[in-house]
Amino acid sequence: MAVDTTEAAAAAEAARQAMGGIGVSLARKEDARFIHGQGHYVDDVVLPGMLHMVIVRSPHAHARIKGIDSTAAMAIPGVIAVVTGELLAQHKLAWMPTLSGDTQAVLATDKVRFQGQEVACVIAETKYIAEDAAALVSVDYEPLQAITTPQQAIEPGAVVIRDEKEGQTDNKIYHWEAGDKDATDAAFARAAKVVSLETFYPRCHPSPLETCGCVADLDPVTGNATIYMTSQAPHAHRTLFAIVAGLPEEKIRIISPDLGGGFGNKVPIYPGYVVATAASLLIGRPVKWIEDRTDNLISTGFARDYHMDGSLAIDENGKFIGLRVNLLSDNGAFFADAQPSKFRAGLFHIVTGSYAIPAAHIVANGAYTNKAPGGVAYRCSFRVTEASYFIERLVESAAVELGQDPVTMRLNNFIQPEAFPYQSASGFEYDSGDYPRAMKVALDMLGYDELRKEQAEKRAKGELMGIGVASFTEVVGAGKGKDYDIAGLRMFDSAELRVHPTGKAILKLGVKSQGQGHETTFAQIVAEELGIPASDVEVREGDTDNTPFGLGTYASRSTPVGGAATAVVARKLRDKGKIIAAHLFEADVADIEFAHGKYNVKGSPDNVKTIQDIAFAAYTNIPDGIEAGLEGVTYYDPPNMTFPFGTYLVVVDIDKGTGQVKVRRMVAVDDCGVRINPMIVEGQIHGGLTEGFGIAFMELITFDDEGNCIGSNFMDYLIPTAWETPRFELGETVTPSPHHPIGAKGVGESATVGSPAAYVNAVIDALSHLGITNIDMPVTSDKVWAAMRSKGVTE
Repeated sequence: MAVDTTEAAAAAEAARQAMGGIGVSLARKEDARFIHGQGHYVDDVVLPGMLHMVIVRSPHAHARIKGIDSTAAMAIPGVIAVVTGELLAQHKLAWMPTLSGDTQAVLATDKVRFQGQEVACVIAETKYIAEDAAALVSVDYEPLQAITTPQQAIEPGAVVIRDEKEGQTDNKIYHWEAGDKDATDAAFARAAKVVSLETFYPRCHPSPLETCGCVADLDPVTGNATIYMTSQAPHAHRTLFAIVAGLPEEKIRIISPDLGGGFGNKVPIYPGYVVATAASLLIGRPVKWIEDRTDNLISTGFARDYHMDGSLAIDENGKFIGLRVNLLSDNGAFFADAQPSKFRAGLFHIVTGSYAIPAAHIVANGAYTNKAPGGVAYRCSFRVTEASYFIERLVESAAVELGQDPVTMRLNNFIQPEAFPYQSASGFEYDSGDYPRAMKVALDMLGYDELRKEQAEKRAKGELMGIGVASFTEVVGAGKGKDYDIAGLRMFDSAELRVHPTGKAILKLGVKSQGQGHETTFAQIVAEELGIPASDVEVREGDTDNTPFGLGTYASRSTPVGGAATAVVARKLRDKGKIIAAHLFEADVADIEFAHGKYNVKGSPDNVKTIQDIAFAAYTNIPDGIEAGLEGVTYYDPPNMTFPFGTYLVVVDIDKGTGQVKVRRMVAVDDCGVRINPMIVEGQIHGGLTEGFGIAFMELITFDDEGNCIGSNFMDYLIPTAWETPRFELGETVTPSPHHPIGAKGVGESATVGSPAAYVNAVIDALSHLGITNIDMPVTSDKVWAAMRSKGVTE
């Protein structure tokens, strides 16, 4: 059907006039899409008088700034300002604290320390004008030697990257240990066999579909700042903004609308957020900054980049008796990891995995390099992915060296179900688990024994087939608060529930969805606890003015912490409902029963009051001494973290001529405790398995000797599409968490934690008889081909 564009334009203008010319001014009028959960993204936000910001980034990895000339840029009509570090320094905003307690340049003042670092920002009437002007900002650089590996960084006499830091005489950031060194040394002294492995988990990137960005609107009259951000933790960001920018916290409102993926990338505060806010404050107009894909890949929070080596001590019966692990982390130019404050290498000390290892000692060191900062927990709970990868690769190496079946070796060394709660040698108390059962389910689904027979037959014919095994234990939730905080903020979370007189409810959360289906899952928790239909529960998150304070969504903490808070606050309302029901029935509270949204007096199951009846009475007919209303808020500080687990099995075939690896089957058995919504759980697992596949076989951000980022676009940094991604076969076991109100453990990151080792172990299993025992990720065809040729394998 033809459309009259003139008439459509006139209608649109009439609509704008009817709205007072405000357009989509979400700060001043609640936008209907936001209220009703239909969604919008930060890039959709348009405010009256809004300006656009583009960041000028360094082409060098390491260089002194001798001068910045913005004359040509300012001469372009429509350019409002060029912001430099020198200008920010006048307002004490040139440097900001990081989540790990370091400092990071907002805009470089003395020198640049990684390619892509923010040097200046252009503010203009349109983004096109800002882009043109940014290209005309002239920066006089004096190139310096670039350091691109942590090994180079810690060499004696290496160029000091952070020479602005008082007392910093080298590139070392931290030294951190966990476990018992003496006990571990004693275990190794009596070991019958010691197996060692050195491997590298390369830098990769969360690469969310939507890049980072914000719209900052600071009203010069009221002093109120409304900031629309791609934020996984809007409340925490509000507090940090108040600290960094010196704004009164009650004057700051952060709205995090629909996020096009997060995966940890949207936990840190980036310089673009700070500059946009400062520019809005100084200019008195809203300022919008949206990064492009290259900006996102080269400058925002990366993941992994861990060099790991370690040894496993094994006794004469094949039992693991000791574990040593050393890691050297590449933290980039600023120590900006998103992780609990007291742990310098995140929760890497979960590296003992699913195994009953009585003694362990972990040593972690971090170093500055001339790379982008910000090791984020990319779909994992603070470096658990690296830990799981290492222990599973090390166990696979042990099976190869000892000539044991990798399944048998694992079954002989698993923590047994009756041992829970289990105190690990590195300091964790595992809440619950049944690892042998998950393994058995996976083996049965795969048909493991028959596939081993097939492998032997293929090997006799010179064909290459491998079966990869990986069992993992995740640690999620990041609690309890006294031990786990980020930037000093305890890692509890919150839920506020209000049941209206008509029995409809609104649930407000401190966590923030990036596509995990919170609107469904959390409404179902309320429905289960109170009997209100899930369709009658509206879930809101992401607006700091309209939700209770919380630490946000990452580390699979939504259900373990936010879901627990939801269950607890619903139970508080349910208990108040008993008091109201007793009043209505003229009975004792102790005689009131509740089930499936209905209250009754014991012995009279047919005479009931529904939760809707109770809600109406809460506002119209309450007993003396009881407050009106049916609402409450809970801040849930978990007594312990939860420990989801699973077993993943992968079958691959390898082409001898090309080294190409084809994943034939992938079986994933997860135990995430009680499953609230099985479909959402399966969707989370599918996504994680795909990301694990990409990391194992495709994704790599690396650097040349001058610090140039190789992986700054989706031509060089490959992510899997539906074409490459294999089919997944999912299974489950259910071991409820004993301390969680509904027994849930979380699942959003398990598949990314457990699957990379399974994929790589499958490749090594296919090649180990050739003497090939390790290939670092990504396991590309050229690496496999070269490894085979090094062992004399030809077509």
